[in-house]
This record gives sequence, C-alpha cells and structure tokens, in this order.
Amino acid sequence: MFKENLLNDNVLVQQFIEGDQNSLEILIQRHKSRVFSYILLIVKNRELAEDIFQETFIKVIRSLKRGKYIDNGKFVSWVLRISHNLIIDHFRKEKLRGTISNDSSNVDIFNSRKFSEDTIEDQLVTSQILNEVKELINELPEDQQQVIYMRHYQELSFKEIADQTDVSINTALGRMRYALINLRKLIEEKKLVLTKF
Repeated sequence: MFKENLLNDNVLVQQFIEGDQNSLEILIQRHKSRVFSYILLIVKNRELAEDIFQETFIKVIRSLKRGKYIDNGKFVSWVLRISHNLIIDHFRKEKLRGTISNDSSNVDIFNSRKFSEDTIEDQLVTSQILNEVKELINELPEDQQQVIYMRHYQELSFKEIADQTDVSINTALGRMRYALINLRKLIEEKKLVLTKF
C-alpha cells in the first residue's frame, strides 16, 4: 500500500483501467481535499458540494472505463474540469427550475413566453456561445484557464486569485491579460461570432 502511494496519477489510472480498484481509492484519497474544496468554494453549500463531489467521481469512473481519459499528466486538472462542468449543469438546472408561478390563475402568465426573460431560441444561442467560449478557454495554457475560471466563474478578486495560486497580484493580472489576448486571437482565427444579435 505504501509503495502504491508513491506511484504517479497516470500509473494509478492505468492500474485502475486494468482492474485494480485499490488504485482508484488512492487517487480519490490523494485529490479529494483539492476537488472538494474547489466545489465548495463555488457552490458555498456543504451538502450540495458533497453531492457534486460524488457525481464527479462517478463520472470519472465511467469515463475511465470508457477510455475517455487521455494520459497527459494532468489527471487532477481533468477531474476539476469534470467537477466544474457538473457545477455549471447544476446552476443551469436551478435557473430553469426557478420560474415563478401564480397558483390562483388557470393561465400561468409568469411562465408564458411573452413574459419570460429569454425565449428558447435565446437560451440555445446563449448556451452555444457559452460552449464555444468554454472550448476556447480549454485551448489556453493551464495558468490562463485557471485565472479565467477563478475570476469569471468563481467571481474571486485578483488578490484572492493571487493568494490561492501562490503568485503576486501582478502575475495574476498578467495571466488574465494574456488569456484575453489569446482568446481574441482564437476568436479571430476561428472567425467566431459570440454575440446573440
């Protein structure tokens, strides 16, 4: 057991794929604190964080068994990306559920299309734009991806980002600046239109 704890993530992943259940247990123990903290930081609710944490590792197991993990030496980043996507899915579902109803009337005026914030078409376009932006972000270097997620998805200040990533505020700002420059280049290269209208 002690010897297995010294193995790197990708060796443990390979051993799990080959049938060694213990390897997965070591991976979960090794990364549970970081993954759970990340989820809790965003959702700010321990019970919900525990649910998403469990969902994350269920998805990790399924993806590993289906051969959807590419061995690039960044197992924990891959797990964090899965947890991040599950968090976004959760908030999207919550937003869709959060419609106001008025029980005293047979016709629900608040849920009618005329009074809704966005039409289904608007939601589809927005969803498509968000997916394209997410794909663009995934093409950035990892340190730039991290600062974008922390700033725009977790709404952290640059001071908080600097503290959590052990860099100076200027470095965090620089990473954001380069991330935005690189995103603009990618948008131009791919000739994308990321607006609704």
